[in-house]
Amino acid sequence: MKRMIQYQCGHVTVFQSAIYKTTSTVIVTDDLVLIADPNWLPREIEEIRQHVEAVRGDRPVYMLFTHGDFDHIIGYKAFPGAVTIGSEGLLSHPDKEKKLALITSFDAGHYIDRGYPVEFPHVDIAAAGNGQVFQLGETRLTFYLAPGHTADGLMTVVEPLGILIAGDYLSDFELPFIYDSAKAYERTLDTVRHIYGAHNLELLVPGHGQATGDVREMERRLELADRYLASLIGAVQADDGDALLALRDAHAYRSAFTDGCHEENVRIVRSEYAGG
Repeated sequence: MKRMIQYQCGHVTVFQSAIYKTTSTVIVTDDLVLIADPNWLPREIEEIRQHVEAVRGDRPVYMLFTHGDFDHIIGYKAFPGAVTIGSEGLLSHPDKEKKLALITSFDAGHYIDRGYPVEFPHVDIAAAGNGQVFQLGETRLTFYLAPGHTADGLMTVVEPLGILIAGDYLSDFELPFIYDSAKAYERTLDTVRHIYGAHNLELLVPGHGQATGDVREMERRLELADRYLASLIGAVQADDGDALLALRDAHAYRSAFTDGCHEENVRIVRSEYAGG
């Protein structure tokens, strides 16, 4: 087994980067090859690219972006000719140059050279609403808008395989990072409940962490996010400093990065639920 592969079964291979446990997913059907969020390091992206070349045959290649954070778009131009899929929010992203600057800064700061151009994804197929379907042969992609973490988030169910590509939600270890809106994040969790009920899911792939085919684990991850948001909103509304510190310390791999994410979570919740 190659060193990046965290999960492989039948039609699906989930790769995991050494950085932030970020996942990239390759799904092969009779109709197409779908790549989701290829990342991070050049050698890791090359491993994904070689895998795609080995399995694609004469199938068309599609590339799905769950959102526009720089770690999720960093491998875009390593797959020339792929048809790209994202949300309308990704298509009209207001901070494209900022995201590219983050990639450039990361690469310069770590002396990284890439063998492909760094560009923000051009979106060929833009999802505009929940339940929108793209179908090619027997392969059906059903899209669900997923704002909250970012405004341009997109979840995708791949059928008939029953795979949910969740983006930066439903991690096994990572608590919610709210860069967009806590209220939108709550609505996205409601969307997840709908997805769980409307689709026969066989595999959940988060943007960071382990893929799972265990239905009880899928439910646990939804409940974990629910409880965290409820606790955070309650602590902010009550101005409970001890509870907020406990929530800060509950983040896995606590660091200056997670502390900053916690502060941003508190700021957004305060603005939306506590009058600023």
